[in-house]
Amino acid sequence: MEGKMKAIVKHHRGKGAELQMVDIPKINDHEVLINVKATSICGTDVHIYAWDDWSASRVNPPYVFGHEFAGEVVEIGKNVTNVKVGDQVSAETHIVCGECPQCLTGNAHICRNTKIIGVDTNGCFAEYVALPSQNLWKNDPEVATSVASVQEPMGNAVHTVLAGDVTGKSVAIIGCGPIGLMAVGVAKAAGASQVIAYDLNEYRLELAKEMGATTVVNSREQGPIEVAMNLTDGNGVEVVCEMSGHPIAIDQGFKMLTNGGRMSILSLPVKPVEVDITNDIVFKGITVQGITGRKMYETWRQVSGLLKSEQVDVKKMITHEFPLEEFEKGFELMLEGKCGKVVLRP
Repeated sequence: MEGKMKAIVKHHRGKGAELQMVDIPKINDHEVLINVKATSICGTDVHIYAWDDWSASRVNPPYVFGHEFAGEVVEIGKNVTNVKVGDQVSAETHIVCGECPQCLTGNAHICRNTKIIGVDTNGCFAEYVALPSQNLWKNDPEVATSVASVQEPMGNAVHTVLAGDVTGKSVAIIGCGPIGLMAVGVAKAAGASQVIAYDLNEYRLELAKEMGATTVVNSREQGPIEVAMNLTDGNGVEVVCEMSGHPIAIDQGFKMLTNGGRMSILSLPVKPVEVDITNDIVFKGITVQGITGRKMYETWRQVSGLLKSEQVDVKKMITHEFPLEEFEKGFELMLEGKCGKVVLRP
């Protein structure tokens, strides 16, 4: 397909981005061209937009960013067999090599040579995006495109919560950004006996209630560890899902965890975090898991099933939609924390 398209371009090494007219991407024999119907803003996109230390060390402007979307296949390469023109799709955003030891042993989600769509390659904040066909996930046409566009971050929530059993267990979700909010819904759907949501933002704590939290805690106003102990008869919670990345919150997460519990960490602290390994890990006999991305493609199946069955209703935390031209409104809301998930429409 020839021509120009609207796209949000990270145009310089500083805060902000620009809406520009750029060339519609050309596809190779193994790629697919997708007409983007809905794209959502991720925390990673906010880092790039705000231009923090991480983004300054990782991305190379100018380029089109964004990686969460739902769209329709409009063109396929000659070697593509898994999708056809007209299919509704989203994408696994980790482009993996298929050759490293991790890929060859069923652990492609931690491929040593991963490239991330919209971080290391051109992304989907645009009318069209070109992607390897192997990264595509077919969507149920009956699922709204706004809902389908958040499957990738929901996969992070599913992977974190379901990295171990939560049925009948007490679960703490620390950090109620969009992924934390989805984690609340996933934990509730998976049968957790208690889902305790922690944040400093009252707006997002209210959303956590709507997503199924049995208790919400403003960590600035209440003692996070004390609340957890009171709710669990002094035993501590059985599962902690760390989504905040804040050193104090991480320390509190370890301390509220019961002996033999599980700590699953999805957050990305910007600096090294001090942990009391002796008392909070070794003597307590806990399991600590680092969570990255989604299992390919086990997690995607779980996400699709939860959405189709409506056991997790993400519509409750999709709070704003804007046309692509008004992207700055969405980013500012994200920076202010006055939103759940923000969807852009090209």
